[in-house]
Amino acid sequence: MTDTENISKVTDIINDSHIGMLTTINEEGALVSRPLAVQDVREDGDLWFFTGLDTSQVAHVRADPRVNVSFGKRTEWVSVAGTAEVITDRAKIHEMWNQTVEAWYPDGPDTPEVCLLRVDSDSAEYWTSPGGAAATVFQWVKSKVTNSRMSVGESGTVEL
Repeated sequence: MTDTENISKVTDIINDSHIGMLTTINEEGALVSRPLAVQDVREDGDLWFFTGLDTSQVAHVRADPRVNVSFGKRTEWVSVAGTAEVITDRAKIHEMWNQTVEAWYPDGPDTPEVCLLRVDSDSAEYWTSPGGAAATVFQWVKSKVTNSRMSVGESGTVEL
Protein backbone atom coordinates (compact mmCIF):
# COMPACT_ATOMS: atom_id res chain seq x y z
CA MET A 1 0.00 0.00 0.00
CA THR A 2 1.06 3.60 -0.55
CA ASP A 3 1.85 5.96 2.34
CA THR A 4 -1.46 7.74 1.75
CA GLU A 5 -3.36 4.44 1.88
CA ASN A 6 -1.53 3.40 5.04
CA ILE A 7 -2.28 6.72 6.75
CA SER A 8 -5.91 6.43 5.67
CA LYS A 9 -6.04 2.90 7.14
CA VAL A 10 -4.66 4.19 10.46
CA THR A 11 -7.11 7.11 10.66
CA ASP A 12 -10.05 4.84 9.71
CA ILE A 13 -9.23 2.41 12.54
CA ILE A 14 -8.94 5.31 15.01
CA ASN A 15 -12.20 6.90 13.88
CA ASP A 16 -14.01 3.56 14.14
CA SER A 17 -12.64 2.89 17.63
CA HIS A 18 -13.27 6.30 19.28
CA ILE A 19 -11.59 5.31 22.56
CA GLY A 20 -7.82 5.07 22.81
CA MET A 21 -5.58 3.82 25.58
CA LEU A 22 -3.18 6.69 26.23
CA THR A 23 0.11 5.46 27.71
CA THR A 24 2.38 7.90 29.52
CA ILE A 25 5.52 7.57 31.65
CA ASN A 26 5.05 8.25 35.36
CA GLU A 27 7.46 9.72 37.89
CA GLU A 28 9.12 6.34 38.53
CA GLY A 29 9.56 5.64 34.81
CA ALA A 30 6.73 3.09 34.66
CA LEU A 31 4.22 2.99 31.82
CA VAL A 32 0.67 3.98 32.77
CA SER A 33 -2.37 3.63 30.48
CA ARG A 34 -5.89 4.99 30.67
CA PRO A 35 -8.80 5.28 28.20
CA LEU A 36 -9.54 8.61 26.55
CA ALA A 37 -12.07 9.49 23.85
CA VAL A 38 -10.38 10.88 20.75
CA GLN A 39 -11.98 14.17 19.69
CA ASP A 40 -10.23 14.56 16.36
CA VAL A 41 -7.70 12.70 14.25
CA ARG A 42 -6.01 14.78 11.59
CA GLU A 43 -4.89 13.56 8.17
CA ASP A 44 -1.29 13.60 9.40
CA GLY A 45 -2.22 11.31 12.30
CA ASP A 46 -2.21 13.95 15.03
CA LEU A 47 -4.74 13.23 17.79
CA TRP A 48 -6.74 15.54 20.08
CA PHE A 49 -8.25 14.64 23.47
CA PHE A 50 -10.08 16.57 26.20
CA THR A 51 -8.88 16.04 29.76
CA GLY A 52 -8.37 17.91 33.02
CA LEU A 53 -5.37 19.87 34.20
CA ASP A 54 -5.43 17.98 37.51
CA THR A 55 -5.11 14.50 35.92
CA SER A 56 -2.16 12.14 36.03
CA GLN A 57 -1.86 12.17 32.24
CA VAL A 58 -1.28 15.93 32.24
CA ALA A 59 1.32 15.68 35.01
CA HIS A 60 3.08 12.85 33.15
CA VAL A 61 3.07 14.66 29.79
CA ARG A 62 4.48 17.80 31.35
CA ALA A 63 7.34 15.76 32.85
CA ASP A 64 7.94 13.54 29.78
CA PRO A 65 5.93 14.17 26.60
CA ARG A 66 6.59 10.74 25.02
CA VAL A 67 3.31 8.83 24.66
CA ASN A 68 1.66 5.94 22.90
CA VAL A 69 -2.03 5.66 22.06
CA SER A 70 -3.53 2.33 21.06
CA PHE A 71 -6.93 1.71 19.52
CA GLY A 72 -8.73 -1.51 18.73
CA LYS A 73 -12.10 -2.72 17.60
CA ARG A 74 -12.92 -6.36 16.89
CA THR A 75 -10.48 -7.19 14.08
CA GLU A 76 -8.44 -3.99 13.71
CA TRP A 77 -5.80 -2.44 15.94
CA VAL A 78 -3.44 0.51 15.75
CA SER A 79 -0.65 1.79 17.98
CA VAL A 80 0.45 5.42 17.60
CA ALA A 81 3.76 6.71 19.00
CA GLY A 82 4.39 10.40 19.45
CA THR A 83 4.78 13.33 21.78
CA ALA A 84 1.97 15.07 23.62
CA GLU A 85 1.41 18.68 24.52
CA VAL A 86 -1.05 20.21 27.00
CA ILE A 87 -3.15 22.89 25.30
CA THR A 88 -4.97 25.47 27.47
CA ASP A 89 -5.95 27.87 24.67
CA ARG A 90 -9.63 28.72 25.41
CA ALA A 91 -10.35 29.52 21.74
CA LYS A 92 -9.16 26.04 20.72
CA ILE A 93 -11.14 24.43 23.56
CA HIS A 94 -14.28 26.27 22.41
CA GLU A 95 -13.62 25.26 18.80
CA MET A 96 -13.40 21.56 19.68
CA TRP A 97 -16.11 21.51 22.36
CA ASN A 98 -19.03 19.11 21.86
CA GLN A 99 -21.95 17.64 23.81
CA THR A 100 -20.07 14.46 24.63
CA VAL A 101 -17.40 16.40 26.53
CA GLU A 102 -20.15 18.14 28.48
CA ALA A 103 -20.90 14.83 30.21
CA TRP A 104 -17.52 15.17 31.99
CA TYR A 105 -17.49 18.94 32.28
CA PRO A 106 -21.13 20.10 32.67
CA ASP A 107 -20.07 23.71 33.31
CA GLY A 108 -18.91 23.98 29.71
CA PRO A 109 -15.71 24.90 27.87
CA ASP A 110 -14.79 27.65 30.31
CA THR A 111 -14.41 25.18 33.19
CA PRO A 112 -10.98 26.16 34.57
CA GLU A 113 -9.50 22.63 34.65
CA VAL A 114 -10.53 21.70 31.08
CA CYS A 115 -7.64 21.36 28.66
CA LEU A 116 -6.70 19.51 25.50
CA LEU A 117 -3.97 16.99 24.88
CA ARG A 118 -2.57 17.10 21.36
CA VAL A 119 -0.53 14.11 20.32
CA ASP A 120 1.95 14.88 17.56
CA SER A 121 2.11 11.43 15.98
CA ASP A 122 5.50 10.20 14.80
CA SER A 123 4.58 6.71 13.63
CA ALA A 124 1.81 4.14 13.74
CA GLU A 125 1.60 0.40 13.39
CA TYR A 126 -1.64 -1.31 12.44
CA TRP A 127 -2.97 -4.84 12.21
CA THR A 128 -6.15 -6.10 10.58
CA SER A 129 -7.76 -9.50 10.49
CA PRO A 130 -10.39 -9.49 7.71
CA GLY A 131 -13.25 -11.92 8.07
CA GLY A 132 -13.45 -11.75 11.84
CA ALA A 133 -13.33 -14.63 14.27
CA ALA A 134 -14.41 -17.27 11.74
CA ALA A 135 -11.53 -16.45 9.41
CA THR A 136 -9.09 -16.48 12.34
CA VAL A 137 -10.29 -19.93 13.47
CA PHE A 138 -10.04 -21.21 9.90
CA GLN A 139 -6.47 -19.92 9.56
CA TRP A 140 -5.56 -21.48 12.92
CA VAL A 141 -6.91 -24.89 11.85
CA LYS A 142 -5.14 -24.56 8.48
CA SER A 143 -1.83 -23.77 10.19
CA LYS A 144 -2.19 -26.85 12.42
CA VAL A 145 -3.05 -29.17 9.51
CA THR A 146 -0.26 -27.86 7.25
CA ASN A 147 2.24 -27.31 10.09
CA SER A 148 2.79 -23.74 8.88
CA ARG A 149 2.71 -20.30 10.45
CA MET A 150 -0.72 -18.75 10.87
CA SER A 151 -1.51 -15.75 8.66
CA VAL A 152 -4.67 -13.77 9.31
CA GLY A 153 -4.43 -10.36 7.78
CA GLU A 154 -2.22 -7.45 7.08
CA SER A 155 -0.03 -5.13 9.08
CA GLY A 156 2.05 -2.09 8.36
CA THR A 157 4.13 0.70 9.82
CA VAL A 158 3.49 4.31 8.85
CA GLU A 159 5.76 7.30 9.45
CA LEU A 160 3.56 10.31 10.21
